[in-house]
Amino acid sequence: MTIHQFEDIESWKAARVLAAKVYEMSNRGKFRADFGLRDQIQRAAVSIMANIAEGYGRGGKPEFIRFLRISRASALETQSHLYVALDLGYLSEADFETLHKQALAVTRLVGGFINYLLCDGTEEPKN
Repeated sequence: MTIHQFEDIESWKAARVLAAKVYEMSNRGKFRADFGLRDQIQRAAVSIMANIAEGYGRGGKPEFIRFLRISRASALETQSHLYVALDLGYLSEADFETLHKQALAVTRLVGGFINYLLCDGTEEPKN
């Protein structure tokens, strides 16, 4: 796998889609008025892609992996916040399922990328 810029990373692309969907759905109805939860889920979703980019920019595999782990944790945090939004009636079951599926896909992509980097001793990502 050759990566020339962080925008080439599949997990970053998926996280970007998730962040846009989280913003769209959290700016509707009662969800929009719950400033605490809305801001927290938005920050968590943005943190996923931000940590992938920041880790890539660190220039070394150990640091990149560390930031990918933080990114994966933010994806799990996003998933957890989705349950709160569902339980409070801020999201329909269908909207919850859409967001949760995307968040789960991001979590798996980031985790797979971590495993790839841990198992591939040939080269570091190219900056």
